[in-house]
Amino acid sequence: MDTQSSAAATATAAVVALPELVIDSASDTSHFFDNNTDTLVLNSSDNKESGKWSNLFLAYKTLGVVFGGLVTSPLYVYPSMHLNSPTEQDYLGIYSIMFWTLTLIGLVKYGCIALKADDHGEGGTFALYSLLCRHMNIGILSSKHSDLNSNQSRSVRNENDDQKSRLGKVFEKSIVARRLLLFIAMLGTCMLIGDGILTPAISVLSAMDGLRAPFPSVSKSLVETLSAVVLFILFLLQKFGTSRVSFLFSPIMAAWTLSTPLVGIYSIIHHYPGIFKALSPHYIFHFFRRNGKEGWLMLGGTILCITGSEALFADLGHFNRSSIQIAFLFTIYPSLILTYAGQTAYLIRNPNDHIDGFYKFIPKTIYWPIFIIATSAAVVASQSLISATFSVIKQSVVLDYFPRVKVVHTSSNKEGEVYSPEVNYILMILCVAVILVFGDGQDIGNAFGVVVSLVMLITTILLTLVMIIIWRTPPLLVAMYFIVFFTMEGVYVSAVLTKIPEGGWIPFAISFILAFIMFGWYYGRQRKIQYELTHKIDLGRLGLLLSDTSVQRVPGLCFFYSNIQNGLTPILGHYIKNTRSLHSVTIFTTLRYLLVPKVAPQERIIVKKLGLKGVYACVIQYGYADSLNLEGDDFVSQVMDSLRVHIEASSGCLPSDLTQGEEEISELREAKIAGVIHVRGKARFYIGKNTSLFDRLMLAFYEVLHNNCRSALPALGVPLPQRLEVGMFYEA
Repeated sequence: MDTQSSAAATATAAVVALPELVIDSASDTSHFFDNNTDTLVLNSSDNKESGKWSNLFLAYKTLGVVFGGLVTSPLYVYPSMHLNSPTEQDYLGIYSIMFWTLTLIGLVKYGCIALKADDHGEGGTFALYSLLCRHMNIGILSSKHSDLNSNQSRSVRNENDDQKSRLGKVFEKSIVARRLLLFIAMLGTCMLIGDGILTPAISVLSAMDGLRAPFPSVSKSLVETLSAVVLFILFLLQKFGTSRVSFLFSPIMAAWTLSTPLVGIYSIIHHYPGIFKALSPHYIFHFFRRNGKEGWLMLGGTILCITGSEALFADLGHFNRSSIQIAFLFTIYPSLILTYAGQTAYLIRNPNDHIDGFYKFIPKTIYWPIFIIATSAAVVASQSLISATFSVIKQSVVLDYFPRVKVVHTSSNKEGEVYSPEVNYILMILCVAVILVFGDGQDIGNAFGVVVSLVMLITTILLTLVMIIIWRTPPLLVAMYFIVFFTMEGVYVSAVLTKIPEGGWIPFAISFILAFIMFGWYYGRQRKIQYELTHKIDLGRLGLLLSDTSVQRVPGLCFFYSNIQNGLTPILGHYIKNTRSLHSVTIFTTLRYLLVPKVAPQERIIVKKLGLKGVYACVIQYGYADSLNLEGDDFVSQVMDSLRVHIEASSGCLPSDLTQGEEEISELREAKIAGVIHVRGKARFYIGKNTSLFDRLMLAFYEVLHNNCRSALPALGVPLPQRLEVGMFYEA
């Protein structure tokens, strides 16, 4: 038989409550693990490389991946502003705003605070959500499933209740609070993916627009076409992995990071040596006092100076904290401060050149070298958000909030380096479409500002919760952090929301579509869990089904995937009813998601006999940074090896026991040779007579995402022929 596999939804406890044997399939070693507690200590792999030189080399590589979007922002910040006859004082005020934005949000918030809120080396919105869920004992399954946990688990949690913050207890008790937290995490994820679409578009388009200054005959459509071609090539390179791409791109970004501040220093000396007096915050107050509402609206362009800062956090899994901090503090931050100072110094003397605020301030003698570097750097800038998008999609898939797309690990020693072919090509199509349809740089800039500001605001909210619930930061410091950053970013959000009619609607449209997909997937998974909990089969009923003389035990190995642990999947009853048979070796497999990035190899597979001949239980434990592949022979071999070791360990010392163990092992080998099938349930069995139209539509949408359009028909009440209906719940 052809081997196919399907994964059930995540689970919260092991198959049985007794201590079980945990097998390391790779090494054939075993140890006992008490599955009654939730205090399992997981040996997650350490993402930090030791040694000063290793960190310096990693810091160099981060230039080609993490900071591309941030360090190339001078290309489009001033052109995105709607300036009307700006004065010297206006430019000084704008530079002061950009300096303090980069210092407070970039350096303090992301460089010093956010990077410390990693979830075992993983960063980003969903990493913060996972971190909060694990410490508050909330997560994928709602509180009504808590009865699956053992009494000992409850006692362990009760002992920890006194140590939890009041806010953490509120989230544990309130389903509204949990759903609000989930909504915020989903919104941040959708906005970050939108950022991954807009960053490549605006970066490359802004760089290629430099052709029009020396060659006025170059049309806007030609610039857009060339930008689309460049992006097409960039996305084709993604399959080679972050390490190879960053090694190729880092020299380009190093050249950009060093050359632009040198040009900035020249511009400062030549045009306005006193530019750094604008570091005084009083220029900001004078700017808003003079310009009023117009000054507030200009924040929609100023916010772009901090573009790519979220990637600094989201790309954490690709590198480590020290390397990112070193690169940002000693290269990126000084480079941006000097580059913007040079741009502003030039514009003070040439106030009407802001529409092309970058290329105008480049001296003519070095125009073409800078243009080549800028175009190359813009391509590299796209990499930071593309890599961040891959990471956040991977986390969402494993957390079961996003349809299962193919995720490829492109590095053998960096688990966070991932690539998704489907996501890559969808991003490519959307990026090219944004350029060709919305070619106006200001429209894309308006959309970009919405994404940047909202993602930053969401990160601020989640970091505040981390400080209160996990870090137990003193209330005064939490209040200072929240007031400063929430107020600052809230003002930015209020300004960019006025740009919705002028291109700002683009990220909202993208986020709405992504949120609908995520909600449809999540809803279908929850209905599946509820159905299996309600209609589960116990071992006694399975024994009665097998006692029927018309039910045969046929050769072969069968995996039943289930969401439940204290019982067997209800799909088993449908399967036996339709096939009148059960395989000689049947393994009820549960995927148990743990709120950690990775599970140690020796703790991934838990096996146990279930009392009936040839019937076993298996739990596959995994974290959101683990590679979970159930579609190959490796998975089957690992489970079979685990069962073999378990049978050998559980056999007694008597000759009869040893003989019985050898017979069981022999049956396992014969069953694997006979053929392997994987059984899963589909929406046909989650629909009842009283199911609402909304439930039917959502389950149909879930089936389209999970399987195909044909499997969605029963959810809509469309009858299928018997031969197709049988195929709706198992695949062979």
